Amino acid sequence: MKITLSPTADKQLKKLPQVIDKKFIKQLTFLVSNPEHPSLRSKKMASENKFEARIDRHYRFTYLMTKDEVFIISVGPHDEGLGKK
Repeated sequence: MKITLSPTADKQLKKLPQVIDKKFIKQLTFLVSNPEHPSLRSKKMASENKFEARIDRHYRFTYLMTKDEVFIISVGPHDEGLGKK
């Protein structure tokens, strides 16, 4: 499965602490192997294929998922990671 970062997510990811970056990569591994993995706590958002998931208690990411690709929209602290800021 292909993983693509939006330009926004790429910028946000570069600003994150290294420990959060490592957790994000771990969560992506779970997402690709099992999108319903319990540690992701994935939730469907308003649009048909848009989801949010946890990196940890304070950090989130949003993504679009198709059969062949995961497109990361945003990454960051709770509201920023959900694309609200």
